[in-house]
Amino acid sequence: MLEKIKALLAEELGVNEDEITEATSFKEDLGADSLDLFELVTNLEEEYNIEIPAEELENLTTIGKVIDYLKSVNIEA
Repeated sequence: MLEKIKALLAEELGVNEDEITEATSFKEDLGADSLDLFELVTNLEEEYNIEIPAEELENLTTIGKVIDYLKSVNIEA
């Protein structure tokens, strides 16, 4: 799952996959703005065929938190 998310981020934000870990913060480490985050969420929803509720978005600040959220909704990949 981490590899898929790293690939999405690398493509979306133009960052090197090797720099991304579970502790990587979208805003502080990757410089993602609200539009970047919206596009990332949209891509995750399409990739995993889920809908991420708006109230969950503010909690998804790092790669690890996204992975934990996906696991909590029974997504394993």
